[in-house]
Amino acid sequence: MGRRWREGSRVRTSNAGHALFTGIATPERAARVAETLIGPASFSGWGIRTVASSEARFNPISYHNGSIWPHDNAIIVLGFARYGFLSLAAQVFSAMFEAAAYQDLRRLPELFCGLARKPRRGPTAYPAACAPQAWASAAPFAFLASCFGMELNHEVNTLCFRDPVMPCFLDYVILSQLRLGNSRLDLRLQRHGSDVTAIKSHK
Repeated sequence: MGRRWREGSRVRTSNAGHALFTGIATPERAARVAETLIGPASFSGWGIRTVASSEARFNPISYHNGSIWPHDNAIIVLGFARYGFLSLAAQVFSAMFEAAAYQDLRRLPELFCGLARKPRRGPTAYPAACAPQAWASAAPFAFLASCFGMELNHEVNTLCFRDPVMPCFLDYVILSQLRLGNSRLDLRLQRHGSDVTAIKSHK
């Protein structure tokens, strides 16, 4: 059993991105993981596959062995942000936004197939995917928070944006009635080329 586990651990999967989310990876290893996950074997152009296309078990229409899950990508992107890879977070967010444009009501499904992106064609649907799906619906909020490097500290009532970036499909974002401790905050984030500014007012 131990031998099979060791062999399985060498398969390139999206699970490695969860190590970034938890913060257990060293900065050097985190950089290698991020580079691998955004490489062509893992990143289809629509999102990060559960299993890289370079692996023997890869199957782009399999439920877990090569498909793309929005919530799995959201966890990975939160990990990217944790280690400062905000431009990579924006890249995945942009891909997911473009994938949503092909979905009914622009609603991200539970998962879709991990086939490589092709011009003028949307992602291949997974026939049994749930839509709506709660964890897929929550994914865009994680994508936004990741790109903004957003950190909420309720204990000391502070909000921080660490080197925020904004994907090219967004010019601005308005956050209304953001709760922080006993405070409520209305906030507008505006893109100016590669820079992002924030204007806030307390209510």
